[in-house]
Amino acid sequence: MSFIQKKSSIDATTRFFLKICFFSTFLSLSFFPDSVSMALSPLGGPDRPIRMMFVPSGDSQVILKGGQEIASLLQAETGLHFKTSVATSYAAVVEAMGAGQVDVGWLATFSYVMAKEKFNVDLLLIVMRFGSPFYRGQIMVRADSNIKTLADLKGETFAYGDPASASGHLYPKALLRSKGLDPDILFKNSIFAGSHNAVVLSLLKGRVSAGAAYDDARAAVADSYPDVFDKIRVIAYTSEIPNDTVSVRNDLDPELKIKIKEGLKRLARTPVGSKVLKQVYGISGLADLDALFDPVRKARQFLQPKEMQ
Repeated sequence: MSFIQKKSSIDATTRFFLKICFFSTFLSLSFFPDSVSMALSPLGGPDRPIRMMFVPSGDSQVILKGGQEIASLLQAETGLHFKTSVATSYAAVVEAMGAGQVDVGWLATFSYVMAKEKFNVDLLLIVMRFGSPFYRGQIMVRADSNIKTLADLKGETFAYGDPASASGHLYPKALLRSKGLDPDILFKNSIFAGSHNAVVLSLLKGRVSAGAAYDDARAAVADSYPDVFDKIRVIAYTSEIPNDTVSVRNDLDPELKIKIKEGLKRLARTPVGSKVLKQVYGISGLADLDALFDPVRKARQFLQPKEMQ
């Protein structure tokens, strides 16, 4: 075979493989445009927004609307794009972060502790309310009941918030057990209402005799039920609880973590940002901290293993 024949043969082979590569690329672009876009677009771009999820601690529609406003304001501060959603439960946010389906989670106190232990999420900021990184839980009863003390709850019906809520479940149970009262046998029946608002409404509508929520959850429904403070009274408060957090999945790009963190801090200092944060979760500011959660880990010792699932 002459040199010219060899060269011609090599060129034909090369052309064949080039055609195959071109055809494969054409198929990828034609049938899988989203996957190609995802592979080429950086996280935080318009085609690949950062996924931010909120816990359903109050009215889900209010939180969803506020979350979208936070995303819009945060985009203006950072240049990053965000997609927001509200989880069906506190635990759902934790699991979604662990599965890599959520990048930023607005986690309740106990949810953060569990997410840290299970998936090593990184804490960006802790919520401030009334200038403090702490809050309390409260146990409430109907004002027209004869319940005066925690011991009087024996044989009554009781509403907790979410299983992963510190003020609506963990701390109230810890409080009862610290007083020698076993919540597993104390109540005639107990339920999980799903949110702090739902606990208050369950009391107002007479579905339960008592319930647990944050201090003071009554204010969240006062616009719709102005007599809530007359109809529901508090009989006990828990010890101080670290506030909820803004956390991110551990493997998120460090530069993105810094951008989001600094952007949120700037947002919280603006009049419009401050207003939105207050509307969503009653937030008055955002701060850096983590050892504040040691009391939560200690309080968890009062729970049975099945109660932490």
